Amino acid sequence: MKRIGMLTSGGDCQALNAAMRGVAKTLFNSGEKVEIYGFQNGYQGLIYSKFQMLTGRDFSGILTKGGTILGTSRTPFKEIHIPDADGVDKVQAMKQTYYKLQLDCLVILGGNGTHKTANLLSEEGLNVVTLPKTIDNDIWGTDMTFGFQSAVDIATAAIDQIHTTAASHSRVFIVEVMGHKAGWLTLNAGMAGGADIILIPEIPYDIDNVVKKIEERGAGGSTFTIIAVAEGAISKEDAAFQEGIQEETGKEEISFRFLRDRCPDL
Repeated sequence: MKRIGMLTSGGDCQALNAAMRGVAKTLFNSGEKVEIYGFQNGYQGLIYSKFQMLTGRDFSGILTKGGTILGTSRTPFKEIHIPDADGVDKVQAMKQTYYKLQLDCLVILGGNGTHKTANLLSEEGLNVVTLPKTIDNDIWGTDMTFGFQSAVDIATAAIDQIHTTAASHSRVFIVEVMGHKAGWLTLNAGMAGGADIILIPEIPYDIDNVVKKIEERGAGGSTFTIIAVAEGAISKEDAAFQEGIQEETGKEEISFRFLRDRCPDL
């Protein structure tokens, strides 16, 4: 008898249900008796031992269904060692649930934060298998996360549909695209949607070059410009400022939003 726990954590995205269905079908067709415990609402279900036994019927008809049949929530990794309001030690509670149900493995679907917590549980001695989902496509060691392509399709459509309005009104349109600190989504959607300028976090931008490109388009007869900007895009000046702060403090990472809140003139 194999006992498998399964949960989805963080934001929902395309293919969560399809991925869980694939895992379940493989387990049920393995020839060995299997019990699958689905934890409700991400790590919260594992912490508070809220789960349901899942059968083959639960995975039927969900291949094309959006969201996640298990529900999801965010349990930030940076707060994982901070007890909940009721004093519960999250890590110990998750381990207790794992051993109480005599699980052989946890199958966890999520993004970066989810994987950090999963890795912590692995280091605590639990057997963990993770599946990389995130529209940001920024999980180390993964070529393509599920959820990324559907997000590209949506962002591409948005950029594409702005063309006629931008041309009609002779305006510069700035389209901000999600992606945290990774530019994959903006780069792919920007190219597919025909954006004239694409700004991504990996390459700090020079605002003078952006202006120059807009002026060049105007001189060439184009009355509009569409700029696709990743949410984590940063100017060369801000990047240099961050680098200087990092060298001074020795920290590996610093939040520019934190700095901006305290330095309004930036």
